Amino acid sequence: MKKIIISSLISIMLATNVSADTDGENNLSKKNSGKIKDCFETVNRATFKLNQVLDGVIFEPIAKAYRVLPSPVRVGTSNALDNLSTLVTIPNNILQGEFKKAGVNTGRFVVNTTVGVVGIFDVAEKIGFPEYEKEDYGQTLGVMGVGGGCYVVLPVLGPSTVRDTVGSFANVLGGDAWYNVTAANDTQYFSEFDYWTSRVGAGIDFRAKNIDSFENLEKNSLDFYASVRSLYLQDRQQKIANSKVVIETQNDSDWEVIETQ
Repeated sequence: MKKIIISSLISIMLATNVSADTDGENNLSKKNSGKIKDCFETVNRATFKLNQVLDGVIFEPIAKAYRVLPSPVRVGTSNALDNLSTLVTIPNNILQGEFKKAGVNTGRFVVNTTVGVVGIFDVAEKIGFPEYEKEDYGQTLGVMGVGGGCYVVLPVLGPSTVRDTVGSFANVLGGDAWYNVTAANDTQYFSEFDYWTSRVGAGIDFRAKNIDSFENLEKNSLDFYASVRSLYLQDRQQKIANSKVVIETQNDSDWEVIETQ
């Protein structure tokens, strides 16, 4: 049970980080982000401040050190982690009735895992596969009509909603093939260590990509908490609707991980 809880929280972290590189507060935090209410705002704000402290002391320094690595190393790492996330995207494509996308992503995974050397090289994109779009169980619940519930800020893990938090448990209840062959069932090829390494690596990779975004958003926000909340809720709403509307973020495709993240 302890492993399940920890794994779920890590998954939430990798799926709920935010990034923006303009004055998001002025334009976005004032918009109505659907019907999701900040039912626990006092507690959420306190948790948000705690997360900022932890980010400044732990996560940001590690991310900055990671950015010192040569670009090919970082790109290859990011590609490999995206390739692993396909194992969660494919079943969600199917659950949402997007069978064509499920087929495309299956082909993408096979090509990148083999020819692309476990995904280090995104060969699928080079040979004409459509741009990869991540899906998760929180999005699937939203597509099925499940409301977001209240907005919550989780310690260390960042912004989420009741729906997205519940959806994340599917990853460790059989919904993530990578978890199944590593943490859930150690095999002769993979172990629990491999799973945790990939989860932590994804969080570091995301944070490194968005160091400037975090700094700019905080600098230009009258209310940093409100900006993060608004951006997160809008992004989740757009993902559920499969909207192509661009919000003011550095890399919208990375809105999944303070993105476990």
